[in-house]
Amino acid sequence: MDKELEQLSVQVGQALLERQLMLACAESCTGGWVSEVVTATSGSSQWFERGFITYSSAAKQEQLGVTADTLRQHGAVSEETVREMAAGALRRSHAQAALAISGVAGPTGGSPDKPVGTVCFAWALRGGVAVSQTLHFSGDRETVRRLSVLHALRGLLRLFDISER
Repeated sequence: MDKELEQLSVQVGQALLERQLMLACAESCTGGWVSEVVTATSGSSQWFERGFITYSSAAKQEQLGVTADTLRQHGAVSEETVREMAAGALRRSHAQAALAISGVAGPTGGSPDKPVGTVCFAWALRGGVAVSQTLHFSGDRETVRRLSVLHALRGLLRLFDISER
């Protein structure tokens, strides 16, 4: 396993344990990579509750409750969609923290307004408002996906800092 991902997973696990929180992940373009990273960490069953891999729009609707209206108006790669994915992961799990990712990892699938490398993220705590962000990563498919995993986990740590102010 990639040392940087491994160390970040340990940090996320410690932060969740300190706060007595469980994590749920809602992933699209990363295909479960965040869930794989965190479950590779020994003891993660104490802080990782479940992962949803919702690659298609239908899966986002069926598993996470993303509305057809949101998908139609904003598309699968949008902050509106990932906020609904994070909220759905919390509603449909026993977790108190969630992260969601949807993007265009490439090399195909991009558009002028959402080019390859566009990735949307959301982080949410149960009872709170989801925080979202859109970034553009350069590189091949694996690079875009890896950078997305790193950013999603780092964003979760930032969410804890924000929520404790």
